[in-house]
Amino acid sequence: MGQKRAVVLVSGGLDSTTALAIARSEGYECYTISFDYGQRMRAELLAAERAAQALGSADHKVINLDLRAIGGSALTDDSIDVPEEETQGVPVTYVPARNTVFLSIALGWAEVLGADDIFIGVNAVDYSGYPDCRPDYIAAYEKMANLATRAGTEGHTLAIRTPLIDLSKAEIIRRGTELGVDYGLTVSCYQADDDGRACGRCDSCRLRRVGFEQAGVADPTRYRL
Repeated sequence: MGQKRAVVLVSGGLDSTTALAIARSEGYECYTISFDYGQRMRAELLAAERAAQALGSADHKVINLDLRAIGGSALTDDSIDVPEEETQGVPVTYVPARNTVFLSIALGWAEVLGADDIFIGVNAVDYSGYPDCRPDYIAAYEKMANLATRAGTEGHTLAIRTPLIDLSKAEIIRRGTELGVDYGLTVSCYQADDDGRACGRCDSCRLRRVGFEQAGVADPTRYRL
């Protein structure tokens, strides 16, 4: 038997990079996947590639999708502004069905690789109100995955692994720091410039800044201002 394999979704942000480090620490041979879906912040794709390389990904794929074709999010429609004040409910930065689409493609690759585990860095504490980051959603998707795949019907139970689901942003940063993650490689901002410099004002920037402050870890984020 060879080393166990996992597919890890990496966005280039703090959470997914930490999830990758955790998967590696658990002994997985990690296959990383990112999505060029027409998102506003293009620098995150380069950050994902950097993180995958730094953390020893066995193979890194970038899948091209065009979610701008349906829009409906500040991240895929330039006519919708990224909010710079705290909002209530599901924010306009939510991308309709994004995690469902991403997990489905990752699921297909996992079948091809013979991997029984898919890691995703969703978080239900600092999750910005996204419905597809909730534990109930992950549990329902995992059940569906085992019904919908040949691997599942042949007894290879597929698991959607969410090691960050119950952690605060500060706890995530502390865990990643213990594992040697270089957060200077990551980009979290919803409207980072082409060089990966953060705006410092969006919801993602606020959560990230407070996380580093509460963790007592120096914030390596590069800001435009």
